[in-house]
Amino acid sequence: MRKSIPKKRELVPDPKFKDTLVTRFVNSLMVDGKKSTALKVFYDAIEIVDQKAGEEENGLDVWKRALNNIMPPVEVKSRRVGGSTFQIPVEVRPKRKLALGIKWMIDYAKKRNDKSMSRKLAAEIIAAAKEEGAAFKKKEDTLRMAEANKAFSHFKF
Repeated sequence: MRKSIPKKRELVPDPKFKDTLVTRFVNSLMVDGKKSTALKVFYDAIEIVDQKAGEEENGLDVWKRALNNIMPPVEVKSRRVGGSTFQIPVEVRPKRKLALGIKWMIDYAKKRNDKSMSRKLAAEIIAAAKEEGAAFKKKEDTLRMAEANKAFSHFKF
């Protein structure tokens, strides 16, 4: 290869939970470079989840469980073979799995009907933790699509 692969930048852990996964989520949530606003939205959402979850577990654990419930193990990719396009099921790399889970959670939280973004996000987190909601449905649809196209898996890249 002519060019070297760029080095991955290390993420700084967030100030409250000291977790790099939270930083990654907040960076995806951020709009127009307003990180402090994104942090406030995330922390408020975790606070709401914490209140609704009760004493048995804290909001961050519920959020991590919800994120794990959303992350897809397989996805389908299009591949042209002899003039026809096939949807080929492909196993998802761990970093992409996390990125898809984060993206789906934020996208479907934005589409919810509620007053503030923190309430929307909290509602999506709670729904995903219970294995329901739009983001979880997206994962199930992706799995179903991969299962339906399992016959084309021999066309792998």
